[in-house]
Amino acid sequence: MYDFSIIGGGVVGLSTAMAITNRFPNAKVLLLEKESQLAMHQTGHNSGVIHSGIYYKPGSFKARFARQGSQSMIEFCKQYGIEHENCGKVIVATKQEELPLLDQLFQRGLQNQLDVKKISKEELKEIEPHVNGLAAIKVAAAGIVNYRQVSEKFADIIREKGGDIRLNTKVESISELNDGITIESNKGTFRSQFLINCAGLHSDRVTNMAGYKTDVKIIPFRGEYYKLVPEKRYLVKNLIYPVPNPKFPFLGVHYTRMIGGEVEAGPNAVLSFKREGYKKTDFSLKDFTEVMRYPGFWKLASKFLGEGIEEMHRSFSKAKFVASLQELIPEIEAKDLIAAPAGVRAQALRDDGQLVDDFHMIPGKSSIHICNAPSPAATASLEIGKEIVKQIEKQSYIHESISS
Repeated sequence: MYDFSIIGGGVVGLSTAMAITNRFPNAKVLLLEKESQLAMHQTGHNSGVIHSGIYYKPGSFKARFARQGSQSMIEFCKQYGIEHENCGKVIVATKQEELPLLDQLFQRGLQNQLDVKKISKEELKEIEPHVNGLAAIKVAAAGIVNYRQVSEKFADIIREKGGDIRLNTKVESISELNDGITIESNKGTFRSQFLINCAGLHSDRVTNMAGYKTDVKIIPFRGEYYKLVPEKRYLVKNLIYPVPNPKFPFLGVHYTRMIGGEVEAGPNAVLSFKREGYKKTDFSLKDFTEVMRYPGFWKLASKFLGEGIEEMHRSFSKAKFVASLQELIPEIEAKDLIAAPAGVRAQALRDDGQLVDDFHMIPGKSSIHICNAPSPAATASLEIGKEIVKQIEKQSYIHESISS
């Protein structure tokens, strides 16, 4: 019998398991991951940005956890010798009509207690010489790291503290009863007093498996990227973002210098026809049918029809993608870009067609289900883990034998 079982071996599941072993050193902790390695999905396809939290609604989990998480992530990396850099970023207005939006974003940065500064075109050129912009915001608290390396260190700490990590173990059913939880898997049966669902792209299904009905469904959006060829990496010093389109719920194409020196350009955001669909040709009839039958998806699609068509066009037209990138760096040409691996965002969507903006936790009798943890969840992972421990302490039995 385990005290705590965590489903999902991404950075959030691992940070949660680590937080539990820190808070309850006598607890028996189990982490189940269906893949042969940890951090194979959202975490492993992450571009590695340590986010500041400037975009998020003041007071939200995302705003608070990103701000706190950017600090705690850097402290963690320093403590364990993980390569990282607090390089900062610029958010750039390239058109006159974007200047008021830039001002609004600056005010939001101040509300979120961030170190932000409005800079002129000339000041921008000093930071990013090749960027075309009328004005920008300089955000000091932004950086880069490899979240796979972070996840591996989380796993090392969990194992050192006696935690049990099982790979190649797919959960097939969950029974939550008064005397605990029974988890059936392809590798046998596990019993636990408490369950934490950090299953990412499958978190809604695991929630349903445990007997809880929700008004959210995970909709997979694939983010497609290019990389700059090595001889053109000099065009990007650090992190360059556009002013977000307020009519569209994604950030728009941007440039990211990664910890290994590569520079990613993207992403666009298109519906994936498979929850783990990293290629355009990936298709799952179950996943596709589920989305097509979900009323919330069609309400969302009708709201963002024009923007959605634009994203699809950019997905199949490199010239269109290049044109979007040239708004920030006019020197970029098609020959400067090579295809890069895509990622899939697990975005929760409500029945009424509203995207779930914040991290979303659903409490059960002896469980907690993390049903929306897209970006900036990697940045915020240490803070999410701490918050889950707080929630467990509020709602759980917590045996004296494991709390001491």
